[in-house]
Amino acid sequence: MIPSPPQGVWELGPFPLRAYALWIILGIVVAIWWGEKRWIARGGRAGVVLDTALWAVPFGLVGGRLYHVATDWYRYFGEGSNPVDALKIWDGGLGIWGAVALGAVGAYIGLRQQGIRAIGAFGDAVAPGIVLAQGIGRLGNYFNQELYGRETDVPWALEIYQRYDEAYGYSQTLGRSTGQVLATVHPTFLYELLWNVLVAVALVLIDRRFRVGHGRLFALYVALYCFGRFWVELLRADAATEIFGLRINTIVSVVVMLAALIYVWRARRGREDPSELRAPEDMTEESPGDTPPLAGR
Repeated sequence: MIPSPPQGVWELGPFPLRAYALWIILGIVVAIWWGEKRWIARGGRAGVVLDTALWAVPFGLVGGRLYHVATDWYRYFGEGSNPVDALKIWDGGLGIWGAVALGAVGAYIGLRQQGIRAIGAFGDAVAPGIVLAQGIGRLGNYFNQELYGRETDVPWALEIYQRYDEAYGYSQTLGRSTGQVLATVHPTFLYELLWNVLVAVALVLIDRRFRVGHGRLFALYVALYCFGRFWVELLRADAATEIFGLRINTIVSVVVMLAALIYVWRARRGREDPSELRAPEDMTEESPGDTPPLAGR
């Protein structure tokens, strides 16, 4: 059995240190660092990914929260709920599709601010880092004891403990563990984490082999992630909005995956010329004498 952490929040004086937030931040840092290296390797200017992230990350967090609140509205606007809780992003609840969609809008604005039009190339550069960041972020769900699957007795089952908080009483997410096991469940956070790592590795290998460009690698990331998420959703047992008897995230996974595969099939092949990844003011003319004799051979 896999034990859950005894707590997900540590009080440091008046400041709560939340594991959920720490794992999200770590994932963002890794995505920016790796995306920057991949962008430069493709011929882009250093600093572009970080500058773009200043737009994409806030947009993504807002989009992720909006998607979560919209699809789980009863948690915040149903009977006995408190609408103010919709603002408490630190308690968990980010929808990846909303985060990616609105994050892409932020990235578009950030790139245009820098005079860069190669939106697809940027997506291809950051795709492996994004899906790896998603996997890292799932560790926050582990500490929050949330988004787990149905009850099971498999050897790798996750133990969900009862927790107690002086302000909120007995809880699953707040306070410290009492040691009482409420259930043993499928660790869907771990399934998705492992799938995300595999997708990140697969994207890197595919990119090296086929030199994918024009946003097709980003679309492939979306399709592969949705494929794995579809199966993970089938194992989930927590309350969720349903349409025609299916969890809404299951339906969204299929629709988004099909749309991404169509883009991969229809989009332009090959990879952008490195000059397309730079703003006009970043370009400098090279004289013939500056070009190494064997360049391009």
